[in-house]
Amino acid sequence: MKQFFLRIVAFWKVVLVPALAKLGFWGAGAVALLDSSSIPVPMDAYLAVAIWHDKSRFLLYIVLAAAGSAIGGLLPYALGRAGGELFLLKRINRERFEAIRSRFERQEFLAVMIPSMLPPPAPWKVFIFSSGVFEMRVALFLLAVFAGRLIRWLILALLVLKLGPGAAEIIAHHALAAVLAVGALAVVGFVAWWFRKNAPEL
Repeated sequence: MKQFFLRIVAFWKVVLVPALAKLGFWGAGAVALLDSSSIPVPMDAYLAVAIWHDKSRFLLYIVLAAAGSAIGGLLPYALGRAGGELFLLKRINRERFEAIRSRFERQEFLAVMIPSMLPPPAPWKVFIFSSGVFEMRVALFLLAVFAGRLIRWLILALLVLKLGPGAAEIIAHHALAAVLAVGALAVVGFVAWWFRKNAPEL
């Protein structure tokens, strides 16, 4: 089984991705779709090289990649919606589950958009799976993923245009710092929102 999986990964990286790359910005959308739904691809590095060789159409690359990623995310979302509740209830009690659901539903857009902005090692698919478990509306889910990915890859594209394709390595090198920084901003934003919502009127 392991050998079979390794062959699939090899086929994916050696044959399928290079073939899709020849499709230009349409290929970027297809690769992002497959990356989000199945075997991960280093999308930042892929897009960095593609944008560097076709600078005038960088917006098309990032828009189609963001759209592909949102559509591809529907697979882990659907898995979460189909059986994720039972999966979680085997690990936590019902009271804890409902508390998590309540918190997620209050900030569901940000709970999906912010992880979609982050490079690895952010556990993106965990949040996508959870959005299915807690039955986030499909249209809102797609919009949140698209917005997060668009912001992430727009920043990447601007760095590539300024620094070259090596910008992807800079992002990867500082990925943990980026995760921590955006996470801290998310916490600050949530606290500010909570106080505005719950503070007594003067």
